[in-house]
Amino acid sequence: MPVIPAARGIPGPARGLAPDGPFPSRKQPAMPDAPRSFLFLLGSARTGGNTEALARAAAEHLEPDVPQRWIHVGELGLPPFTDRRHTGDGTTPFAEGAEQIVQDATLAATDLVIASPLYWYSVSASIKNYLDYWSGWLRVPGLDFKARMAGRRLWGVTAHGDDEPGVAEPLAGTLRLSAAYLKMDWRGVLLGYGSRPGDVDRDDRARTAAKTFFDAGTETPDVLY
Repeated sequence: MPVIPAARGIPGPARGLAPDGPFPSRKQPAMPDAPRSFLFLLGSARTGGNTEALARAAAEHLEPDVPQRWIHVGELGLPPFTDRRHTGDGTTPFAEGAEQIVQDATLAATDLVIASPLYWYSVSASIKNYLDYWSGWLRVPGLDFKARMAGRRLWGVTAHGDDEPGVAEPLAGTLRLSAAYLKMDWRGVLLGYGSRPGDVDRDDRARTAAKTFFDAGTETPDVLY
């Protein structure tokens, strides 16, 4: 497999998405006083794929009273992110339209689940575009995005078609470092095998791990951090 250099994506507030300190622990409590609510951000280029199926299998084991919201990011009509850091005063305009929908949903959830297939060893284009918007939201006057994201949980779910699960490490690294920068509680990536439609339904290890993945007090095997 060729070595693929790290992408130079939209950086954080200053010089990149370098974390301010050690990675958050899975055992670290997140927003203990807030009732849990989940936002599932689906990043596949098609609906009903293996990654979505695995995410829904895991969501079936949440408590019935835990709110769930599901957004197909690619179907939302979210425009390509525009970097305005060096335009005018460098602030980001207030969100509207599709951006406001996903921004409001992001800030309303205690738990964010990035469900993206493994595309070229990382997240899909729609999810990368969504994450780029985080950079802009850091500069919206009065939004306090970084402070409000601190302590929320970030989870990943992905399906891949390789015999070696380590190919998903760049995807996990993207989410782990993003969580660390915002001082979120990183919870790891649930992995499943899926090349053709329905493959993940036959991945017994992934289906077993899905049963406890969202249990905040359980260490689930086969989770990539």
